[in-house]
Amino acid sequence: MNMAPKGFPKNFLWGGATAANQLEGGYNEGGKGLSSADMIAYIPKDQRSKDMSHAMEISSQRIEDILDGSFEARFPKRDGIDFYHHYKEDIALFAELGFKVFRMSLHWSRIFPNGYDEQPNEEGLQFYDNVFDELLKHGIQPLVTLSHYETPLGLTQKYNGWIDRAVVDHYARYAETVFKRYKDKVKYWLTFNEINVITISAFTGGGVVVDRLDNKLQGMYQALHHQFVASSIATKLCHDIIPDAQIGCMLARMETYPNSCNPEDIRKAQVANQMNLFFTDVHARGKYPKFMDRYFEENNIVLQKEDGDDELLKQYTVDYISFSYYMTITVSENPTGEEGVGNLVSGSVVNPHLESSDWGWQIDPIGLRVTLNAMYDRYQKPLFIVENGLGAYDKVEEDGSIHDPYRIQYLRKHIEQMKEAVRDGVELMGYTAWGPIDLVSMSTSEMSKRYGFIYVDQDDDGNGTLARSKKDSFAWYQNVIATNGEEL
Repeated sequence: MNMAPKGFPKNFLWGGATAANQLEGGYNEGGKGLSSADMIAYIPKDQRSKDMSHAMEISSQRIEDILDGSFEARFPKRDGIDFYHHYKEDIALFAELGFKVFRMSLHWSRIFPNGYDEQPNEEGLQFYDNVFDELLKHGIQPLVTLSHYETPLGLTQKYNGWIDRAVVDHYARYAETVFKRYKDKVKYWLTFNEINVITISAFTGGGVVVDRLDNKLQGMYQALHHQFVASSIATKLCHDIIPDAQIGCMLARMETYPNSCNPEDIRKAQVANQMNLFFTDVHARGKYPKFMDRYFEENNIVLQKEDGDDELLKQYTVDYISFSYYMTITVSENPTGEEGVGNLVSGSVVNPHLESSDWGWQIDPIGLRVTLNAMYDRYQKPLFIVENGLGAYDKVEEDGSIHDPYRIQYLRKHIEQMKEAVRDGVELMGYTAWGPIDLVSMSTSEMSKRYGFIYVDQDDDGNGTLARSKKDSFAWYQNVIATNGEEL
């Protein structure tokens, strides 16, 4: 008789996750070109709305105004927290935490400055060589995302981003270049970060400017199809070039609950979950699910596919499925009461059984166990939680200490539910807490929304020394890793 596992496997990959465009800085150094992220301005708090997806969109005119200098604003993602110059110091802190793995992304435009260049930028390639060498020196495995919300601006200008099939070939060249370059250093890869976000913010997810589209919905799904094809090509290339590597996909998972046992609410939640899991269906099962046929038909979406696309998707599925988990969503067919607040969703209702973060995200640790079980039941592939964490305001005391019991509590409760899911039989590869070091917010480009175990002295206006210091959660997470999740 097989016994249920008591805890996390011995080879469990504990670590932290970041994105080049929120961390790196050095946007105009080392031959790097501009990316979509370099066009996103800081939005002061009094100018934000509940639904922040608009903040990640941008018009053709705005790009022109930014490039010619007539639009003046702060662009915090250009500077990040200057990992470009601090990477040795930061990696030493990750090593002190005991990281087994560090999830990071490559800035595509640091390697191919325009995206469509014939030859890569050697200085950019060398920078990542240096970072990987530093990680490996400390026994930390890199987990590398090829594209994480930083489409080279050149691809937007020339092709309107992923709308154009030509971008598939440019991505394939980029992927092949980095697989060959780093084949001995990187064994874990992801093709696209939160690939579903392209249907929420086309510019963020695909470098697509929507005012250049005749039909926004058609355009977003066409661009998505090109990303699916590119992901399969990258999966093939990775397996050919680095046979001992694993390559996965990545989803912003938003488990959706019905607000009541009213069948209308249950059906609404079921559709929301289908529309969220559609992306991993294609990556993991190798084909578009049948329910999308009706969605495309009812929305007059006709995908342009090339001969061989369906076969490519079928043949080159991912080795594992990774996802971000921050909250669950509750929906009602006839909503009454308070509307839910979430960065990437609108139309939800507040779940009265859950607490909320400083930013209105509903905190649901048990929902993570629900999510893990549902996804493993559906796919029977290894799962990897590559983003999870609490964005909160942190206060530096007079003695320099930073007490963040709220963060420890959040992470403890989620890791407890991860352990329960492993006992349920879920095959879980690892866990990388989002933003182990404070970084620039993806949606609002602010610094005050902090996730890290490591505090960075920089404020929303970009002022500060950039000095790194440890919060109370640093020692706590250090012990979690040291005990393989047994002491929480």
